[in-house]
Amino acid sequence: MQALRDAAATQSFGRQLALRLPAGSILLLAGDLGAGKTCLVQGLAAGLGIEEPITSPTFALAQHYPLPKGGGLVHLDLYRLELPAAADELFAQEEEEARALGALLAVEWPERLSSAPAGCWQIQLGLSDPFNPEAGRLIEVRSPS
Repeated sequence: MQALRDAAATQSFGRQLALRLPAGSILLLAGDLGAGKTCLVQGLAAGLGIEEPITSPTFALAQHYPLPKGGGLVHLDLYRLELPAAADELFAQEEEEARALGALLAVEWPERLSSAPAGCWQIQLGLSDPFNPEAGRLIEVRSPS
């Protein structure tokens, strides 16, 4: 686990990670509310050269940020989907779209899926101190096996 002191450090980590990821990578972002998942995605987007504001797609479920020369980012939030079958179906649709674009797929709340898809990057985010959100975050990144 690596410590990140604040939101800016989380975004910076995301920017650097975006530069290292192969095109078409799928990232499963796990962590409690407020752990920094969307903040990390904002950094990923910046690292990919996406300039539009990145917000949590909690109500829209998915946001697409294609780049003019191909690639980009698909940001999926499964928080509101309580049935694993619904989460699985949406994931499959967005995975297909991301692959067609050659885009990264960042999935918040992957624990809503019936099972973790194979070949994905696993990213765990958490607060350093659950009682003090200003104390920073912890992040652990596991590459696909």
